[in-house]
Amino acid sequence: MDIPVLLVVLLSAVLQAGWNVLLKLRLDPLSSLMLVVLGGGMVALPFALWLGLPERPLWPWMAGSMAAHIGFYACLAGAYARADLGLVYPVARGGALLMTAGIAITVLHEPIGPIGIAGIALLAAGVLVTGWRSRDEASQSVALGLALGSAAAVTAYSIIDGTAAHMGSPATYTAWLFVGDAVLVLVGLSVWKGPAFLRPVMRHLPLALAGGAMLFVSYWLCVWAMARAPISLVAAVREASVLFAAAFAVLVLHERLRPERAVAALFVVAGVTLIKLH
Repeated sequence: MDIPVLLVVLLSAVLQAGWNVLLKLRLDPLSSLMLVVLGGGMVALPFALWLGLPERPLWPWMAGSMAAHIGFYACLAGAYARADLGLVYPVARGGALLMTAGIAITVLHEPIGPIGIAGIALLAAGVLVTGWRSRDEASQSVALGLALGSAAAVTAYSIIDGTAAHMGSPATYTAWLFVGDAVLVLVGLSVWKGPAFLRPVMRHLPLALAGGAMLFVSYWLCVWAMARAPISLVAAVREASVLFAAAFAVLVLHERLRPERAVAALFVVAGVTLIKLH
Protein backbone atom coordinates (compact mmCIF):
# COMPACT_ATOMS: atom_id res chain seq x y z
CA MET A 1 0.00 0.00 0.00
CA ASP A 2 1.38 3.37 -1.06
CA ILE A 3 1.82 6.10 1.55
CA PRO A 4 -0.92 8.36 0.07
CA VAL A 5 -3.39 5.47 0.12
CA LEU A 6 -2.36 4.58 3.68
CA LEU A 7 -2.93 8.16 4.84
CA VAL A 8 -6.33 8.24 3.13
CA VAL A 9 -7.40 5.04 4.89
CA LEU A 10 -6.21 6.38 8.26
CA LEU A 11 -8.26 9.54 7.68
CA SER A 12 -11.21 7.29 6.87
CA ALA A 13 -10.63 5.53 10.19
CA VAL A 14 -10.70 8.80 12.14
CA LEU A 15 -13.96 9.86 10.47
CA GLN A 16 -15.41 6.39 11.01
CA ALA A 17 -14.77 6.65 14.75
CA GLY A 18 -16.02 10.25 14.80
CA TRP A 19 -19.52 9.58 13.50
CA ASN A 20 -19.88 6.68 15.93
CA VAL A 21 -19.11 9.09 18.78
CA LEU A 22 -21.86 11.42 17.52
CA LEU A 23 -24.37 8.59 18.00
CA LYS A 24 -23.85 8.82 21.75
CA LEU A 25 -23.98 12.62 22.18
CA ARG A 26 -27.56 13.93 22.04
CA LEU A 27 -30.45 11.56 21.30
CA ASP A 28 -31.33 7.92 21.75
CA PRO A 29 -29.28 5.57 19.53
CA LEU A 30 -32.01 4.95 16.94
CA SER A 31 -32.73 8.66 16.48
CA SER A 32 -29.02 9.49 16.34
CA LEU A 33 -28.36 6.79 13.77
CA MET A 34 -31.31 7.99 11.72
CA LEU A 35 -29.87 11.51 11.80
CA VAL A 36 -26.46 10.40 10.58
CA VAL A 37 -27.82 8.17 7.78
CA LEU A 38 -30.25 10.80 6.53
CA GLY A 39 -27.56 13.46 6.85
CA GLY A 40 -25.23 11.29 4.79
CA GLY A 41 -27.90 11.00 2.10
CA MET A 42 -28.41 14.77 2.05
CA VAL A 43 -24.66 15.39 1.73
CA ALA A 44 -24.30 12.72 -0.98
CA LEU A 45 -27.30 13.82 -3.10
CA PRO A 46 -25.63 16.82 -4.82
CA PHE A 47 -22.61 14.68 -5.70
CA ALA A 48 -24.84 11.89 -7.01
CA LEU A 49 -26.79 14.27 -9.25
CA TRP A 50 -23.58 15.88 -10.51
CA LEU A 51 -21.82 12.58 -11.23
CA GLY A 52 -24.82 10.97 -12.93
CA LEU A 53 -26.20 7.45 -12.59
CA PRO A 54 -23.76 4.61 -11.85
CA GLU A 55 -22.95 2.01 -14.47
CA ARG A 56 -25.70 -0.61 -14.78
CA PRO A 57 -23.43 -3.56 -13.74
CA LEU A 58 -23.01 -1.82 -10.36
CA TRP A 59 -26.72 -1.79 -9.53
CA PRO A 60 -26.95 -5.37 -8.14
CA TRP A 61 -23.87 -4.73 -6.01
CA MET A 62 -25.39 -1.53 -4.68
CA ALA A 63 -28.59 -3.38 -3.78
CA GLY A 64 -26.62 -6.01 -1.87
CA SER A 65 -24.59 -3.38 -0.06
CA MET A 66 -27.74 -1.45 0.89
CA ALA A 67 -29.27 -4.60 2.37
CA ALA A 68 -26.12 -5.18 4.42
CA HIS A 69 -26.17 -1.54 5.55
CA ILE A 70 -29.72 -1.83 6.87
CA GLY A 71 -28.68 -4.86 8.91
CA PHE A 72 -25.63 -2.98 10.15
CA TYR A 73 -27.63 0.08 11.20
CA ALA A 74 -30.23 -2.02 13.01
CA CYS A 75 -27.64 -4.03 14.94
CA LEU A 76 -25.51 -1.01 15.78
CA ALA A 77 -28.43 1.04 17.09
CA GLY A 78 -29.56 -1.88 19.23
CA ALA A 79 -26.07 -2.42 20.62
CA TYR A 80 -25.57 1.26 21.49
CA ALA A 81 -28.93 1.27 23.27
CA ARG A 82 -27.59 -1.40 25.65
CA ALA A 83 -23.89 -0.64 26.07
CA ASP A 84 -21.38 2.16 25.69
CA LEU A 85 -19.07 2.91 22.79
CA GLY A 86 -16.01 1.39 24.44
CA LEU A 87 -17.70 -2.03 24.58
CA VAL A 88 -19.57 -2.07 21.28
CA TYR A 89 -17.07 -0.53 18.90
CA PRO A 90 -14.06 -2.87 19.32
CA VAL A 91 -16.32 -5.92 18.99
CA ALA A 92 -18.10 -4.56 15.90
CA ARG A 93 -14.94 -3.50 14.08
CA GLY A 94 -12.57 -6.22 15.29
CA GLY A 95 -15.21 -8.88 14.68
CA ALA A 96 -15.70 -7.63 11.12
CA LEU A 97 -12.05 -8.11 10.27
CA LEU A 98 -12.01 -11.48 12.03
CA MET A 99 -14.97 -12.66 9.92
CA THR A 100 -13.41 -11.30 6.75
CA ALA A 101 -10.23 -13.22 7.46
CA GLY A 102 -12.26 -16.38 8.09
CA ILE A 103 -14.01 -16.04 4.74
CA ALA A 104 -10.70 -15.39 3.00
CA ILE A 105 -9.23 -18.60 4.44
CA THR A 106 -12.18 -20.99 4.19
CA VAL A 107 -14.04 -19.72 1.12
CA LEU A 108 -11.54 -17.83 -0.99
CA HIS A 109 -8.66 -20.13 0.03
CA GLU A 110 -6.22 -17.29 0.49
CA PRO A 111 -2.85 -18.47 1.86
CA ILE A 112 -2.31 -17.20 5.40
CA GLY A 113 1.19 -17.41 6.88
CA PRO A 114 2.29 -17.37 10.53
CA ILE A 115 2.14 -13.57 10.77
CA GLY A 116 -1.40 -13.51 9.44
CA ILE A 117 -2.48 -16.27 11.82
CA ALA A 118 -0.97 -14.35 14.74
CA GLY A 119 -2.90 -11.26 13.70
CA ILE A 120 -6.16 -13.19 13.56
CA ALA A 121 -5.45 -14.66 17.01
CA LEU A 122 -4.90 -11.19 18.45
CA LEU A 123 -8.16 -9.98 16.95
CA ALA A 124 -9.99 -12.94 18.49
CA ALA A 125 -8.37 -12.18 21.85
CA GLY A 126 -9.46 -8.55 21.57
CA VAL A 127 -13.08 -9.57 20.99
CA LEU A 128 -13.02 -11.99 23.94
CA VAL A 129 -11.32 -9.56 26.33
CA THR A 130 -13.76 -6.78 25.48
CA GLY A 131 -16.79 -8.79 26.52
CA TRP A 132 -15.26 -10.71 29.42
CA ARG A 133 -16.43 -8.52 32.29
CA SER A 134 -19.94 -8.27 30.86
CA ARG A 135 -20.41 -11.98 30.19
CA ASP A 136 -22.92 -12.41 33.05
CA GLU A 137 -24.97 -9.29 32.37
CA ALA A 138 -28.00 -9.98 30.17
CA SER A 139 -28.15 -6.53 28.59
CA GLN A 140 -24.44 -6.58 27.84
CA SER A 141 -24.69 -10.08 26.35
CA VAL A 142 -27.41 -8.87 23.99
CA ALA A 143 -25.26 -5.85 23.10
CA LEU A 144 -22.33 -8.12 22.28
CA GLY A 145 -24.54 -10.29 20.09
CA LEU A 146 -25.81 -7.24 18.23
CA ALA A 147 -22.26 -5.92 17.86
CA LEU A 148 -21.25 -9.23 16.28
CA GLY A 149 -24.29 -8.96 14.01
CA SER A 150 -23.08 -5.55 12.86
CA ALA A 151 -19.65 -7.09 12.29
CA ALA A 152 -21.20 -9.69 9.97
CA ALA A 153 -22.93 -6.91 8.05
CA VAL A 154 -19.66 -4.97 7.77
CA THR A 155 -17.99 -8.08 6.39
CA ALA A 156 -20.70 -8.47 3.77
CA TYR A 157 -20.68 -4.91 2.50
CA SER A 158 -16.88 -4.66 2.63
CA ILE A 159 -16.56 -7.59 0.23
CA ILE A 160 -19.36 -6.25 -1.97
CA ASP A 161 -17.98 -2.70 -2.08
CA GLY A 162 -14.41 -3.84 -2.63
CA THR A 163 -15.52 -5.86 -5.64
CA ALA A 164 -17.67 -3.03 -7.00
CA ALA A 165 -14.79 -0.54 -6.65
CA HIS A 166 -13.03 -2.28 -9.55
CA MET A 167 -16.11 -2.21 -11.77
CA GLY A 168 -16.82 1.53 -11.98
CA SER A 169 -16.34 4.94 -10.37
CA PRO A 170 -15.95 4.68 -6.58
CA ALA A 171 -17.30 8.22 -6.14
CA THR A 172 -20.44 7.58 -8.20
CA TYR A 173 -21.02 4.22 -6.52
CA THR A 174 -20.65 5.66 -3.01
CA ALA A 175 -22.80 8.74 -3.65
CA TRP A 176 -25.77 6.77 -4.99
CA LEU A 177 -25.30 4.11 -2.32
CA PHE A 178 -25.75 6.75 0.38
CA VAL A 179 -28.75 8.28 -1.35
CA GLY A 180 -30.33 4.83 -1.55
CA ASP A 181 -29.55 4.13 2.11
CA ALA A 182 -31.19 7.38 3.17
CA VAL A 183 -34.33 6.68 1.12
CA LEU A 184 -34.67 3.19 2.58
CA VAL A 185 -34.21 4.43 6.15
CA LEU A 186 -36.61 7.35 5.60
CA VAL A 187 -39.36 5.14 4.17
CA GLY A 188 -38.84 2.37 6.72
CA LEU A 189 -38.92 4.65 9.76
CA SER A 190 -41.88 6.63 8.40
CA VAL A 191 -43.88 3.42 8.12
CA TRP A 192 -42.70 2.04 11.47
CA LYS A 193 -42.72 5.16 13.65
CA GLY A 194 -44.84 7.60 11.67
CA PRO A 195 -43.86 10.98 10.19
CA ALA A 196 -43.56 12.52 13.68
CA PHE A 197 -40.38 10.51 14.17
CA LEU A 198 -38.67 12.76 11.62
CA ARG A 199 -38.98 15.88 13.80
CA PRO A 200 -35.56 15.36 15.47
CA VAL A 201 -33.98 15.71 12.03
CA MET A 202 -35.22 19.30 11.74
CA ARG A 203 -34.29 20.15 15.33
CA HIS A 204 -30.77 18.73 14.98
CA LEU A 205 -30.07 19.37 11.30
CA PRO A 206 -26.47 20.61 11.88
CA LEU A 207 -25.69 17.43 13.83
CA ALA A 208 -27.24 15.32 11.08
CA LEU A 209 -25.21 17.03 8.38
CA ALA A 210 -21.95 16.85 10.38
CA GLY A 211 -22.32 13.16 11.19
CA GLY A 212 -23.60 12.38 7.72
CA ALA A 213 -20.67 14.17 6.11
CA MET A 214 -18.19 12.19 8.22
CA LEU A 215 -19.93 8.93 7.37
CA PHE A 216 -20.09 9.70 3.65
CA VAL A 217 -16.49 10.93 3.31
CA SER A 218 -15.13 8.07 5.42
CA TYR A 219 -16.94 5.51 3.29
CA TRP A 220 -15.99 7.11 -0.02
CA LEU A 221 -12.31 7.23 0.97
CA CYS A 222 -12.43 3.55 1.89
CA VAL A 223 -14.04 2.52 -1.42
CA TRP A 224 -11.54 4.71 -3.29
CA ALA A 225 -8.68 2.96 -1.51
CA MET A 226 -10.09 -0.48 -2.29
CA ALA A 227 -9.75 0.33 -5.98
CA ARG A 228 -6.02 0.94 -5.45
CA ALA A 229 -5.00 -1.65 -2.85
CA PRO A 230 -6.11 -5.14 -1.74
CA ILE A 231 -9.48 -5.22 0.02
CA SER A 232 -8.12 -7.10 3.03
CA LEU A 233 -5.28 -4.61 3.45
CA VAL A 234 -7.57 -1.58 3.31
CA ALA A 235 -10.02 -3.21 5.74
CA ALA A 236 -7.16 -4.02 8.12
CA VAL A 237 -5.69 -0.53 8.22
CA ARG A 238 -9.13 1.04 8.61
CA GLU A 239 -9.59 -0.89 11.85
CA ALA A 240 -7.27 1.66 13.45
CA SER A 241 -10.63 3.34 14.04
CA VAL A 242 -10.90 1.09 17.11
CA LEU A 243 -8.04 2.98 18.72
CA PHE A 244 -9.47 6.37 17.74
CA ALA A 245 -12.90 5.39 19.05
CA ALA A 246 -11.42 4.33 22.40
CA ALA A 247 -9.74 7.72 22.73
CA PHE A 248 -12.92 9.60 21.72
CA ALA A 249 -14.99 7.60 24.21
CA VAL A 250 -12.77 8.75 27.08
CA LEU A 251 -12.04 12.31 25.96
CA VAL A 252 -15.41 13.29 24.46
CA LEU A 253 -18.00 11.01 26.04
CA HIS A 254 -16.18 10.81 29.41
CA GLU A 255 -16.65 7.05 29.55
CA ARG A 256 -14.52 5.26 32.11
CA LEU A 257 -11.52 3.53 30.55
CA ARG A 258 -11.72 -0.01 31.89
CA PRO A 259 -8.39 -1.85 31.75
CA GLU A 260 -9.75 -4.76 29.72
CA ARG A 261 -11.11 -2.41 27.07
CA ALA A 262 -7.77 -0.66 26.70
CA VAL A 263 -6.06 -4.06 26.36
CA ALA A 264 -8.71 -5.19 23.86
CA ALA A 265 -8.19 -2.09 21.72
CA LEU A 266 -4.44 -2.72 21.71
CA PHE A 267 -5.00 -6.37 20.77
CA VAL A 268 -7.20 -5.31 17.85
CA VAL A 269 -4.70 -2.73 16.61
CA ALA A 270 -1.79 -5.17 17.00
CA GLY A 271 -3.73 -7.84 15.13
CA VAL A 272 -4.55 -5.40 12.36
CA THR A 273 -0.89 -4.41 12.10
CA LEU A 274 0.26 -8.02 11.78
CA ILE A 275 -2.34 -8.75 9.12
CA LYS A 276 -1.18 -5.66 7.25
CA LEU A 277 2.40 -6.95 7.37
CA HIS A 278 1.35 -10.41 6.19
